Amino acid sequence: MTQSTQAAIPAVALHGVHHTARPTWKLAETVHFYRDLLGLPLVHAISAKGWGPDNHADFLHFFFDSGNGSTIAFFYYIGTERPDWLAVREHYQDRATHTAWRVRDEAELLQWRQRVEAVGIALRYQIRHEVIESIYFNDPNGYPIEITWQVRPFSDADQRDAALTIDAAIDLERARDGGEAFASIEPVWQRKAGNIEGNGVDRDKASVYVLDVPEFAPLIDVARKTEGYRTTTLGNGYVRIDGNPTLQFRRKELGFKPAVWYGALTGGLAGQIRQFDMDALVIAPGVPQ
Repeated sequence: MTQSTQAAIPAVALHGVHHTARPTWKLAETVHFYRDLLGLPLVHAISAKGWGPDNHADFLHFFFDSGNGSTIAFFYYIGTERPDWLAVREHYQDRATHTAWRVRDEAELLQWRQRVEAVGIALRYQIRHEVIESIYFNDPNGYPIEITWQVRPFSDADQRDAALTIDAAIDLERARDGGEAFASIEPVWQRKAGNIEGNGVDRDKASVYVLDVPEFAPLIDVARKTEGYRTTTLGNGYVRIDGNPTLQFRRKELGFKPAVWYGALTGGLAGQIRQFDMDALVIAPGVPQ
């Protein structure tokens, strides 16, 4: 991109989510769920004779207030049936598409949990994962709903760390050149570690790079108490933990919930994972294959 092209691109900003929208084939149940059970005001409805094309069904498009200027909206396509390819399935890839609403603090989250359970909505679970804690449940269509509070704001360190993670993954994606895609997160962590410190990585010891934020602090605390482990503050937002030469951590000793535990190496890794299950993490020295 040339400088003249860059100069022609306007600087723009977003100001939050206006609405998310999905189809529903359960009109009365959807309205009852969002308006009556969750208490979200019904604030707008569009009723239309199709939208031009002959194959476009007549529809209702209706909106519920979800706070802070945002809404959640639905399309009810009159006289149609849900196609098989839009069926909601109990698979983690399908559940990746979901609505997450924000509350101010843990007290509000717990109040929402009490309401959800009091009106008879089945709560799927409540879970803490890194910077947020959430409750999860489904609407009448099977769409996943999340209500969450953010434990701490995102920082500049989070932004730099996110760029390092995604850049490492993009490098691996581009490097495959029509061959096999990388099949696990381990090479992403290994490449990220190299990008953080380059030639500073000691290949004779296993090392992990820990972003110096509260949710990962137990890794640093335990390492400082473990004989033979060494911690080094790198000055770029990371603490490197070196093994002797292997590194071992126990989930219960760290006090990590599973959602945090399985992301414990997100800062980067030098070495090879020998064990990573619900209970233990073992990293040995080694050069990525």
